[in-house]
Amino acid sequence: MEPSRHGPPLPDRPGLTWLSQVRLPESGACGQPERKDRGGDGTAELDLHDRLWRVAIDGQGRIAALHRIPPGSRAAGIDWQGDWLSPAGVDLQINGGLGLAFPELTAADLPRLEDLLELLWRDGVEAICPTLVTCAVEPLREALAVLRQARAAHRPGRCRLLGAHLEGPFLAATRRGAHPLQHLCPPSPAALQERIGGFYGPEDGAPTGEGSGEATGSRHDDSPGGAAPDWSAGAAAADIALVTLAPELEGASAVIQTLRRQGVVVSLGHSEATESEATAAYDAGVAMVTHAYNAVPAMHHRAPGPVAAAALRDDVALGLIADGVHVTPTMAVLLQRLAPQQVVLVSDALAPYGLADGLHRWDERTLVVENGSCRLEDGTLAGVTLPLLEGALRLARWSGRPERAIAAATVLPRRVLGEKRALSELLLGRPLAECLRWSQGAGGLCWQRAA
Repeated sequence: MEPSRHGPPLPDRPGLTWLSQVRLPESGACGQPERKDRGGDGTAELDLHDRLWRVAIDGQGRIAALHRIPPGSRAAGIDWQGDWLSPAGVDLQINGGLGLAFPELTAADLPRLEDLLELLWRDGVEAICPTLVTCAVEPLREALAVLRQARAAHRPGRCRLLGAHLEGPFLAATRRGAHPLQHLCPPSPAALQERIGGFYGPEDGAPTGEGSGEATGSRHDDSPGGAAPDWSAGAAAADIALVTLAPELEGASAVIQTLRRQGVVVSLGHSEATESEATAAYDAGVAMVTHAYNAVPAMHHRAPGPVAAAALRDDVALGLIADGVHVTPTMAVLLQRLAPQQVVLVSDALAPYGLADGLHRWDERTLVVENGSCRLEDGTLAGVTLPLLEGALRLARWSGRPERAIAAATVLPRRVLGEKRALSELLLGRPLAECLRWSQGAGGLCWQRAA
């Protein structure tokens, strides 16, 4: 049966269960303004987040079809009363958990890494880009090899490992934050090759750092029911999906070009870039700002900086840590109002994620964890221990726009990695039990598995 999402509803048939009065946190890719679609009578216009849908579930519990419900009408089925349906979360910046720091991974850590992936799944996260902060060359390469091994062992009930996010070492020393100074490195293709030569980017498995256009790997596709693969940019098959660097550094342009040839997303972060330097970087293919507002120049009325430059362009994603500490609620909401299609929530969770507050080790240093925030002993803010979806709940409470907060944690991260399909198409074929149901009540937004 060919699903019909925009025409007359398909007739009910045996084996289908219908959900009614469902909303989708529909959101386009960067560069596409929030759309308004004509109502069923061709006269009224409704924001997409107000549009109600009817969703068919087949006998195997998979989403078989989605139909828009004409304004003012009601459709038969299990009434969701306007709750939102979304895929699970995708975290583009998470540094570890359960005591594991991703840059320190060894083969002996694989069992605990599997435990962490199961915890993330329970916390509503479907996939992560495991983030490797600045470290020495050999630990970095060992961690990438362990992550490759763990990625190949994926199974249902666990969060999926996508390609890694390398946060460093090509960072501005003055904006390094908690990154160790001794491991920062001037950017160059040779330095990139030293660190990730032999590992793979998303473009058809071509080796990163070597400029080879010959495909040596295959894209991952385990999508249910013959649906198109979730990760159209190949992020689930890649060793490297995302790299954060300071584009104003001498030599950065060549590194950006090398990474972009291999389909790796490049993000501006830990940077002193001015507005003009950031604009040049975005023109060269830098497609994201890592934890906007943090470790970059602030927005100022006479020096707008890289965040303002990105918000004006519409085609650069803005990573946001919505814990209320890294960024105040007012500034978080302001950013989302300025760039509603661009704000992408990240957790920036560190190794103590999933553990109790207190003192924890981080490389040779000590982390002080209190109320979900992680700081070095000198007070430097290093990260959080809050789950990704907690950021969505907080942003929804601050902004009063739950549909935007949901999209920022579940849909827009996929756009950064190359997913271009509309959410209605992305949901087709998915098991309902792997999706999320979001409800808005007196206590605020909450989520649960959809089945």
